[in-house]
Amino acid sequence: MRPDRPARAGRIARVVGGLVALALAVVVGTAWWSSLRPDTYSALAMGVADIGGGAVIGGGGHGHGAVGDPASPDASAVSVTELTADPMRPADVHVELRARAERVTLPGGDGFDGYTLNGSTPGPEIRARQGQMVEVLLRNESVPGGVTLHWHGIDVPGAMDGVAGVTQDAVAPGEVFTYRFVAEQAGTYWYHSHQVSHEQVHAGLFGAIVIEPAADGADAGTGEVPPGEAPAAAADAVVLLHTYPGTSRTLNGVAGEVRHGAAPGAHVRVRIANTDSTPTAVWAEGGFRVVAVDGTDVHEPGLVEGRKVRVTAGGRIDLEVVVPATGAVRVQAPGVSLLVGPDDATAPTPPSPPEFLDLLDYGTPAPLGFDPERPDRSFAYDIGRAPGFLAGVPGIWWTINGRMGDDVPMFMVREGDVVAMRITNGSGEVHPMHLHGHHVVVLARNGVPASGSPWWVDSLDVDNGESYDVAFVADNPGLWADHCHTLPHAVEGLMTHLMYEGVTTPFLLGAGSGNEPE
Repeated sequence: MRPDRPARAGRIARVVGGLVALALAVVVGTAWWSSLRPDTYSALAMGVADIGGGAVIGGGGHGHGAVGDPASPDASAVSVTELTADPMRPADVHVELRARAERVTLPGGDGFDGYTLNGSTPGPEIRARQGQMVEVLLRNESVPGGVTLHWHGIDVPGAMDGVAGVTQDAVAPGEVFTYRFVAEQAGTYWYHSHQVSHEQVHAGLFGAIVIEPAADGADAGTGEVPPGEAPAAAADAVVLLHTYPGTSRTLNGVAGEVRHGAAPGAHVRVRIANTDSTPTAVWAEGGFRVVAVDGTDVHEPGLVEGRKVRVTAGGRIDLEVVVPATGAVRVQAPGVSLLVGPDDATAPTPPSPPEFLDLLDYGTPAPLGFDPERPDRSFAYDIGRAPGFLAGVPGIWWTINGRMGDDVPMFMVREGDVVAMRITNGSGEVHPMHLHGHHVVVLARNGVPASGSPWWVDSLDVDNGESYDVAFVADNPGLWADHCHTLPHAVEGLMTHLMYEGVTTPFLLGAGSGNEPE
């Protein structure tokens, strides 16, 4: 062998190594560059249009390749700001909410720097009758980053959804915004900020809203009930489960036990909302019925004994309990409980049952009102996790259909479409998926068809390794977020949107916009 061959081989190896490193740097640099976002941008330009195998959708200024250019929307496009309730109809229920940033001290707890609505957290409970016009004036007195209100689970008109940078601008200090919608869906719901939501909701900007077939306990003009208190005449109790910064779980802002007065033999509806970013469970000794899920009544609910019910992050469960002839009934969640019965009654703390109630076969079947077997569009929502760049920041981020950031799918529909979606999760963690503006019905889990009452949800836990087949009718035009309600996960990329043909928005996202919905 010639003596210069080893040196030449070494030089070649170094050159090849350098070229590989350069190529890798180019790939990484390109990925970083492509993930960057401008100072302001439109939600219309985010994502890659997915028409779900249905008829081609065009126009409307959606800004997704061939679908349209957000800078030059179709002249026929309808702005989301025009999707409102009748502006001439007077309000039946009027509420004013004042948002503040202040030091919060919970009963029996330590203080923290948080947020309040009308001086309290949770904010005031709002009540309305089905069919009433609800009007809520939000005044930002001192929340420095701006604030909005999202009506979680209520299928409000598109302009009223409260998502900063999508359906409105965040309400800056000193400014006001008025929300108006018809309370068409009786049920248990909650409202919360959708501006920097992972921080503002955690630190106190939320409250309950109950829509009933008949008024019960609330002032007919204001609809407002003091937070943490059920009306004396009410046959129900509202329970908001929440964990504030630096605290253990609370029930209506109170640690430990909360009481609800009821006579022996009374049937009491316990309306439970999980306002945290993680799933929890509830149970009661002596049996109960799950009478509603996410605001929709269960068809022929059976008696549940020896099992607990999962409550999705953002989700609601209504239980019916019967007060015993002596003593009380205790509705329990980890760390907190609601004691229902006479003022002097007591009840033991029931242990957590080992098994969950399966809502897939609970209750009995009933008509859906549409045929999900022949959808106009079918979408895949496959949740994963991968290394990459999100808005220029390196990390391990959540992915949708293997993509992240502005490359995730954006689901395109026309009004009236029957939509099917398969949600799968291989990310290693549970995700409570929340579609704004719509309820979806669960058709199957892991290929097993639903066989009980129609299981309508707006917030659905999808565990690692699970798949859900769901369907809905696209009957509420707008631009709707579709995201994980573990709110930090939405910040980390688990967010996309459902977009109707012919709808556009004038609002902007980005550091220069003042809008940061997650």
